[in-house]
Amino acid sequence: MYMAPITVETLFMQLGLPHSETDIARFIESHRLMKTEHLANAPFWSDAQRAFIRDAWQEDADWVQVIDELDAHLHG
Repeated sequence: MYMAPITVETLFMQLGLPHSETDIARFIESHRLMKTEHLANAPFWSDAQRAFIRDAWQEDADWVQVIDELDAHLHG
């Protein structure tokens, strides 16, 4: 079975967000997090998006690496 590579773009698709390079850069720029703010607790997520992020971390799912990458960008 073919599985598409997991990238920031596919993460944004999974979260139901616009996923072009420009869209992602704009999202990161406009959704900065405080150093102490946990990604899954950020106020801009819907309940479903928040649950997906939490579940991925708890299950150590294939998505974890790219979620961590997004977390680093938002805290950058």
